[in-house]
Amino acid sequence: MLEFDEFLSIVNCLFSVELAQEYIRNTRDHFVRHTQNNSTDEMVFGNFEDNNGPRDEASRLQALRAANCIKILGKGVIRVVHRVDEARENNTLDLSDCQLMQIPDAVYFMMRNTSLVSVNLSSNVISKIPPKFPAKFSLITELNLSHNRLSTLPEEISECTQLEKLDISHNSFISLPMVIFSLPALTTLNARKNFIADVDVEVLLHNTSTLENLNLEENPLNRDCQSNLANVDSIRISMTPRELEEWEDLSI
Repeated sequence: MLEFDEFLSIVNCLFSVELAQEYIRNTRDHFVRHTQNNSTDEMVFGNFEDNNGPRDEASRLQALRAANCIKILGKGVIRVVHRVDEARENNTLDLSDCQLMQIPDAVYFMMRNTSLVSVNLSSNVISKIPPKFPAKFSLITELNLSHNRLSTLPEEISECTQLEKLDISHNSFISLPMVIFSLPALTTLNARKNFIADVDVEVLLHNTSTLENLNLEENPLNRDCQSNLANVDSIRISMTPRELEEWEDLSI
């Protein structure tokens, strides 16, 4: 049974496009209704007349929209709870495409007796991974953080000493997080489609003895960086060919 505090924990972490559109629509209608029907004094001090016509209709509409918002949030909570229940069975927590802005505290609580091996948080709107995440899920071997709004990783992620595959693609990183060089079991790193312009090749080679595959495609890597990475043969590195500047293109 989901406790009320756990329910609120999940609700507070949800972001819904439908809910945002509903809020904008409601705010717009409220503004239009007041500017069309009310004087300046009424907008500031309120209308003290008992008008049961348009006001009742507006209240009814607002109540219906509030109920719709609750319905939308309820669906989001149910989705998360079902995913958690599945994780108890297969030790794989898949919270992808759940419109999460952050990881609900209720998830940590409900997963407290489950040893997860894989976590998928892709396709949400998460901008920060809290330090307690690696502390709670330190035994995972796979972590998918793709398609979010991340630009950093917490230093505590190094506590995931068994992490082999890490996906941070389609985020907002401007460099490879230094903490990944502290992951002793990491073999595959997907950093595709970020904003990475440079990679310290020396740090990459001296601190990632287990790394086998590195995806840097669709990043704005500068010319020197691409040249240096192309000479690395101990790691399979994927890069998108850089477009030549006009002054570099000898065919022009």
